Amino acid sequence: MNRTPRRIDIFAFPDVQLLDVSGPLQVFASANELSIAAGLDAPYVPRVVAATSGEVHSTAGLGLFAHPLPSASETTDTLIIAGGRGVHAVSKDAAQVAWVRERAPRARRVASVCTGAFLLAAAGLLDKRRAVTHWAHCDLLGKRFPDVRVDPAPIFIRDGAVWTSAGVTAGIDLALALVEDDLGRELALDVARELVVFLKRPGGQAQFSATLSLQKAGDRFAELHAWIAENMAADLSIAMLAERAGMSERSFVRHYRAQTGVTPARAIDRLRVEAARRLLGDTAFPIKRVAARCGFGSEETMRRSFLRSTGVSPQAYRERFSALGGDSDMGTRS
Repeated sequence: MNRTPRRIDIFAFPDVQLLDVSGPLQVFASANELSIAAGLDAPYVPRVVAATSGEVHSTAGLGLFAHPLPSASETTDTLIIAGGRGVHAVSKDAAQVAWVRERAPRARRVASVCTGAFLLAAAGLLDKRRAVTHWAHCDLLGKRFPDVRVDPAPIFIRDGAVWTSAGVTAGIDLALALVEDDLGRELALDVARELVVFLKRPGGQAQFSATLSLQKAGDRFAELHAWIAENMAADLSIAMLAERAGMSERSFVRHYRAQTGVTPARAIDRLRVEAARRLLGDTAFPIKRVAARCGFGSEETMRRSFLRSTGVSPQAYRERFSALGGDSDMGTRS
């Protein structure tokens, strides 16, 4: 079976993050190797491009060979913008921003790894779109580009033909998702196994712990969060939480949201999903029991929360992430 190879351009610059380039590059290279071994043509023609051809220095100290920027009018299948410390300087370079802006419409899809989202945003490609970057830079991305709908939680996000991903290793998850979109789940999983990637994470997988995301310096709710973690199946209503915090309900909701950035109800939902993820991955408990232990009340309530937070059902999550294997659920349903 012959197929036209897809051109993949990975845009780099001085002080680029090495793994933002090499991670996706290796995914596409491995997809080529596995396809050739199966008697198929290589599906990808990946290359690193930069404003100055030749060696581009990464923040790791390793130089990368880069091809000169192709004409903005030249078509390509996929344009990937890497991230790294140097992205902020590039995002202020009018010529390079213009190249990205003009090149994007001639690509079937555009993606960014980590802080590469800042260059996409500077080119106007993320306006009105949902996007993610490294969690430590999400606030800055939102402040600098208020038209971008920044979602700090997922590993990667697809909004139409534009994909963005979280920090560093999330670029590998993004590239695997691109391979799956092009060539199917089986080859993407083969690539993941070839690279000894322990888990192929779905885009909705959180890039950091819900518990950590709620913690702030001088955390006045630290004791409350510790109590919640030990009492997931308890009454966690606003009234109960406010009483434990020694506040009126109104004052509690106001102060809690001011400190954590989310409502108490949203925080509880995140914490319950996180607790359920641990049980689904580490135990063989039936899904009904997991839902009860985490305070969801019913399997359906937990399923809706999982879909909202991770993009997959509890059963699908277990199949992908369980340390006990895909058959650990003992026939229960999601």
